[in-house]
Amino acid sequence: MYNPKVTVIGEALIDLVPGDAPLAYSATPGGSPYNVAIGLARLGRDTTLMARLADNAFGHILRDRALGEGIDLGASPQASEPTTLAVVSVDGTGTPAYDFYFDGTADWQWTAEETSHIPDRTAVLHFGSIASWTSPGAARVIELGRRMRDRGDVLVSYDPNIRPSLLGDRDHAQRMVERGLRVAHVAKASTEDIAWLYPGQSPEDVARHWLQLGVTVAVITDGANGADLFTAPGPPLHRPAREVKVVDTVGAGDSFTAGLLASLMRRQWHTPARLAERTPEELSAVLDDAIVVSAITCERAGANPPRLTELTDTSWGRG
Repeated sequence: MYNPKVTVIGEALIDLVPGDAPLAYSATPGGSPYNVAIGLARLGRDTTLMARLADNAFGHILRDRALGEGIDLGASPQASEPTTLAVVSVDGTGTPAYDFYFDGTADWQWTAEETSHIPDRTAVLHFGSIASWTSPGAARVIELGRRMRDRGDVLVSYDPNIRPSLLGDRDHAQRMVERGLRVAHVAKASTEDIAWLYPGQSPEDVARHWLQLGVTVAVITDGANGADLFTAPGPPLHRPAREVKVVDTVGAGDSFTAGLLASLMRRQWHTPARLAERTPEELSAVLDDAIVVSAITCERAGANPPRLTELTDTSWGRG
């Protein structure tokens, strides 16, 4: 059975999550690209993670977890710099907030030699989040995305995953994010992301702007309100969220991205040409699949996306 390879590049960090006892924290593997890679692997995709993994206790935790999920780490260099840390707090609605410790850490130090090791069989490249707009390595990540897009046969996916506390100046943030959008075929963001990045603009206005930058499909997620998909030739497509009992939303957006890409790949719509031929009506099933994967993640504590075997009783795979 044909199983195209998907490669994910970006940060792999440690989330320090509050425990049950006061001042107790647990070290949990995380980072948006890392979570997306795990989500894809659990959905049966042949997944490679490109992450700079430190040669320390935290780096070994990240490496062991990824290998345990069946992820290929052959293109993940061993880094001499320390692991990035994020201290997590969750409010009463299950919404997480993060305090980052990332100066001089491993995730932002990509070299041209390291990014040259992307697998030749890569059919889909996903990138985004902090590594896509943090110097000095961001330029290398963007250059890899551009190289893959220029190949013509690789679908490039991007999620800016906005972190205002790290991005700083909004004009600078727009320039950094739009640099990534120009090499992407698929772009996904949340309403919170675009509200900060483009204040006062509607999701449709933002999505249309992204399409003008070269994106083929733009998706804007809105939590319990569902998600909207935009293409240049067709009208906007809205799909509702599933009703779930939310434990927390940690990793929900990353699970959505994994579900979206896995659904495109399962249907063999993952080439730039085939994606461009799809109508919004055809893509509605893909959006529904992504919503299902994200919803299941929200019903669990932490970034814990479902496995393919858990989706047999959902709409996944229909249509």
